[in-house]
Amino acid sequence: MVNSVEFDIDLIRRYEGSGPRYTSYPTAMEFSPGVQAQDYINWVRESNATGRPLSLYVHIPFCAHVCFFCACNKIITGNRNKAQPYLDHLYHEIELQSALVDSARTVEQLHWGGGTPTFLSEQQMAELMGRLRRHFNLRDDDRGEYSIEIDPREVRDGTLPVLREIGFNRVSLGVQDFDPGVQKAVHRLQSAEQTLGAMREARELGFRSINIDLMYGLPLQTTESFAQTLDAVIEVRPDRLSVFNYAHLPERFKPQRRINVEELPSADEKLAILSLTIEKLTAAGYRYVGMDHFAVAEDELVLAQQNGTLHRNFQGYSTHSDSDLVAMGVSAISSMPGGFAQNTPVLDDYYSELDASRLPIVRGVAINDDDRLRGEVIQQLICNNTLDKAQIANQFGVDFDRYFSGELAQLSEMEADGLVQLDAGRVDISARGRLLIRNICKIFDRYRVPTEEKFSKMI
Repeated sequence: MVNSVEFDIDLIRRYEGSGPRYTSYPTAMEFSPGVQAQDYINWVRESNATGRPLSLYVHIPFCAHVCFFCACNKIITGNRNKAQPYLDHLYHEIELQSALVDSARTVEQLHWGGGTPTFLSEQQMAELMGRLRRHFNLRDDDRGEYSIEIDPREVRDGTLPVLREIGFNRVSLGVQDFDPGVQKAVHRLQSAEQTLGAMREARELGFRSINIDLMYGLPLQTTESFAQTLDAVIEVRPDRLSVFNYAHLPERFKPQRRINVEELPSADEKLAILSLTIEKLTAAGYRYVGMDHFAVAEDELVLAQQNGTLHRNFQGYSTHSDSDLVAMGVSAISSMPGGFAQNTPVLDDYYSELDASRLPIVRGVAINDDDRLRGEVIQQLICNNTLDKAQIANQFGVDFDRYFSGELAQLSEMEADGLVQLDAGRVDISARGRLLIRNICKIFDRYRVPTEEKFSKMI
């Protein structure tokens, strides 16, 4: 398996385009109102028979400040009183969801995302975790992967101690860029001391893993300015780094309309920033896991990739490939072997459905045998950079070369460009192919028709 990554600007330009991030297959673009709550209920009952562990996701949509680059489902408000009515409805959803799940199933993974989960008070966060423990079988030995997204501007004196006390052992800190000019341009003023202070406190409190989110392609960014941000981050050495590509889609995300398009870096400058990022992080000892993710060599993600057990889901890369996902909160997406189901993204509808004691599911997609086969192929490629044809053939009862004859013909063109290596038994991603993994995976995606403009750019 290839651990290195090679930046080839000519190939990146040749293959530039848009496509899914493959946090699921089928992707959310295939979701439809044809899937409703009863479908999901049936899928959970089927999953109970497997005895598989659980992953829980909780969505907290509130943010006190608007970040112009943000594409998340969020509610911007300075009124903290709005949190309690949301929590009261969320508690009801927790009751409804937990009643479906076999109580013996252990929660190996837990994640709170947003929005800004730390918009909640310390008392509210403790109460929310208490409700989850009351209704689901959460671990109490600190061996689970329990993480929360944190805006360092929303870290108060008691925030991190409370989070550690109630069971979180991982934090992800949103940064994007330390440059004051860039921060002003995206309306996210955040001092380095706020961020680094939160990181130091998290280490002192014994959080097992710290992730920092950065973003390239923001207005006023240059290779020189982003190099300073990278240097500051490398100096404090987080365990993981997510370095996202800013996708400017103002027609879909209203806050992005407040970004000055003329201040966005050129395509060449953006690629130069990406190249610099890879160079600096790998020189500092970080491993390129895939997509936007880097981690220290001893990190669990790197070790999982090395032994072929890395997984990808709606929260990104994970070591818990054997967990079914129960997601709660407005817009949250659950994943069961039978399919994906998404809650309504509209807050008033979320409230009204739960007031009627109904799961607020409004759309999703059922997974058929072809989806499972193609989803596993995409998982293997995007997570582990290699694919064993015989293993897939045995698992799904197909003749791989015959089933994917058209896809293999397309891959042969990529092989000529050095992106992949094909032989009788394997498909291997090369070092220069790793940055273009979305292009490679898209070949196996039977849903991809001329709708690609709805996705973000590959690089």
